[in-house]
Amino acid sequence: MNATDIISSLSPAAVIIAILAIGAWVFTTWLRVKNGYPLDGAWGQAVYPKTSDEAMERVKLISQENAQLRAELGSAKDRLAVVERIVTDEAGRLSHEIEALRRPAN
Repeated sequence: MNATDIISSLSPAAVIIAILAIGAWVFTTWLRVKNGYPLDGAWGQAVYPKTSDEAMERVKLISQENAQLRAELGSAKDRLAVVERIVTDEAGRLSHEIEALRRPAN
């Protein structure tokens, strides 16, 4: 067996391996783009996709929703503090405050 016979017998396997490697690279890149991961440049540095107007609008909407949820959380914390105060206060003091509110102001 000479060298050309060895090369000719290995070439179909090499082509299949090369096609599989390229397919795996394309699939990995597609997964990264789909899930928002940065792509790698030629020297391994992160290459982030360009931001579009649609993406910027999404960021604005998410920021507004975040602010609204933070405000709701703050009011829920305030209400919880009032409930905790009511639950932990002495029963006599709470009933005294309620009766004081029922009495007409003079």
